[in-house]
Amino acid sequence: MVALQVHFLLVPSLVSIMGAAQYVMQDAALLSYIDQRFLSLERRLEKCSQDLLEYVDEFRELSKAALARLARMSTDKAELEGEVENLLTRVERAQRDIDYFGSIMDSNACVEVHEDLLKQQLLEEAEEKKRLKLMLNASCDHMLAGIRSLKVVKKTGGKHGSWMKDPGKKHAKIYLLSGSVNNVILEFANIMAFMENNQTLKARRVPLPMPWEGTGHVIYQGFLFYHRHGSLNEIVKFHLQRRNVADQMLLPGAGRIPAYQLSPQTKIDLALDEQGLWALHAEPETGGNIVLTKINPVAMAVEHSWDTPCSSRDAEAAFMACNTLHVVYNSPSGGSSRIQCVYDVLGALNAHTNPGLHFPKRQGGHSSVHYNPKERQLFAWGDGSQIIYKLHTEQK
Repeated sequence: MVALQVHFLLVPSLVSIMGAAQYVMQDAALLSYIDQRFLSLERRLEKCSQDLLEYVDEFRELSKAALARLARMSTDKAELEGEVENLLTRVERAQRDIDYFGSIMDSNACVEVHEDLLKQQLLEEAEEKKRLKLMLNASCDHMLAGIRSLKVVKKTGGKHGSWMKDPGKKHAKIYLLSGSVNNVILEFANIMAFMENNQTLKARRVPLPMPWEGTGHVIYQGFLFYHRHGSLNEIVKFHLQRRNVADQMLLPGAGRIPAYQLSPQTKIDLALDEQGLWALHAEPETGGNIVLTKINPVAMAVEHSWDTPCSSRDAEAAFMACNTLHVVYNSPSGGSSRIQCVYDVLGALNAHTNPGLHFPKRQGGHSSVHYNPKERQLFAWGDGSQIIYKLHTEQK
């Protein structure tokens, strides 16, 4: 009985001891696994460190080699540049020698070609001059020598305007165009009717279908020629008796800047002389110098143009007389008007200045100055006054 009790007491103890031994064996296995893993990691880290050191050494060697190669390339580049410069110098020297020998060999041929071109150019210039003389019917043998006197005919209208006769007609009618923009012409029977106090009541009113711009209009052979307001460079030919537009044309290059600096309202100034109808304007391409154009009034077409040396700076007006342009200058504040630039299109007179050719007995500016070739007088508009200047001429 006692033995049986002891057996029952020992069995639980043995079971407990066996369980504890089993747990100890499991822990030992776990520790062994962990130790192996750490050994593996340590070996891998050691290999990484060794590889990194090898990479660093390799990079240093490569850097040294690259720097040495670059240094050699820089030296080679300097030597190559020197050789190239030397070669270029030799090529340029050879080219100069070739050009020199070529010029010696071909000089006679070049002289012959240049002489032929010069002869051809002189021949063309002579033909052009002959054509211009025929076109202009060069019968003008007089030149302006002075302005002898003035007569203030009337004072009517504002600061800007123009008045004139028709030199192509036998009648003595006077035409008044007041203002720089308007569409009504006043026509008077003669100068006496114009001078009367109530002259506007007796005037014949001629309305225009399109208004004018500026003061550069002229009346010639029964037609009014004027720059149409609102257009850049359109010239209108208006029949005064039939009261209709007979023709129109465009004047190339005109209308962008004023013809005269002191008369900015006038972009195109039309003029008459013994040879007919002319147009005057300035262009930016000529530096503001005046461009002179001969117009065929029947065909309303350009016949010829000249770039003159006469500046539009400080100019207030201009007129044509016997194929010659006369530009009137003044000061911006107004003073004594003077003709300071003269240009003969046929070359009988060189373009020159004449500061002594002053307008007599008057101070102030001109809005317009028109030459009447029939009477050889100037019809001018100055500060609202209608003025006639008598001219003194002499042989060219």
